Amino acid sequence: MKSFALIGAAGYIAPKHLKAIKDTGNILVAALDKNDSVGILDSYFPYADFFVEFERFDRHLDKLRRQGKGVDYVSICTPNYLHDAHIRFALRQHADAICEKPLVLNPWNAEALQLIEKETGKKVNTILQLRLHPVIKELKNTIEKNNSEIFDIELTYITSRGNWYFTSWKAQEEKSGGIATNIGIHFFDMLLWIFGKVEKSVVHILEPKRAAGLLHLKKANIRWFLSIDEKTLPEEVKRNGKRTYRSITINGKELEFSEGFTDLHTLSYEKILAGDGFGITDAFESIELAHQIRNARPIGLEGDFHPFALKEIDFHPFFRKNV
Repeated sequence: MKSFALIGAAGYIAPKHLKAIKDTGNILVAALDKNDSVGILDSYFPYADFFVEFERFDRHLDKLRRQGKGVDYVSICTPNYLHDAHIRFALRQHADAICEKPLVLNPWNAEALQLIEKETGKKVNTILQLRLHPVIKELKNTIEKNNSEIFDIELTYITSRGNWYFTSWKAQEEKSGGIATNIGIHFFDMLLWIFGKVEKSVVHILEPKRAAGLLHLKKANIRWFLSIDEKTLPEEVKRNGKRTYRSITINGKELEFSEGFTDLHTLSYEKILAGDGFGITDAFESIELAHQIRNARPIGLEGDFHPFALKEIDFHPFFRKNV
């Protein structure tokens, strides 16, 4: 049995990590969040110590370590811009880190963490669960057997967000990394993992509520579109009352992978505990790509752009001054 601490216990993604810790037969000894709406802990680890102040959490873990009861892992479920600092904290506690994606916002942050890994002898793990999805794994095997073909891919991901989003840290690019990082990085990682390195990246639209571009990878040309605006949803999706749309087509054929997501965090934890988790090197290329997209100068609707880029949207008042 391994012992865990968790930072970000009140967040959206924390329950997946709590479930994974429990499902793998391990124990959570301490959790931290500045918000105290963490009743979810009762469903998994009711006896875990809980803190709302980082300083007391830090002191508690340090005392445990000095008593020979230090935690083996620190799971990090905090806002994106805090990942770097919280990973560093985990390593200083002589624990391995398990961090949600994006691992960090900038390539140089990842490079610095590699140095700290070497100094501490501890491992930084990240959750890249799409790589563990059975359909995605099968697709990768198929592509690897085809050395000559260049595939035409179209990625569309729309996950509608309400007004709360624009008050949260997610709407602040310096904290979330913007839309390409916040909702797109796991897809970018998956595509890079399957189709190879970036040869060229063009950004057509880069706005707070949507982004679109064209990627030339070693084995694929990819038109991509990301949005948090419900107005960009296909009409059929709207009629059915749904607010999310995810589609990947390969040479015009839809890749069906809507099922199979339930236990991917648990599977990720199993691999990490077995010493086979995804680390900094695995995540680096998608971090670098998202950073490049975030800092690109969009060219507008020229060339081979995603058809959804033509859809009109309304800008939330929070963003009008920035667009």
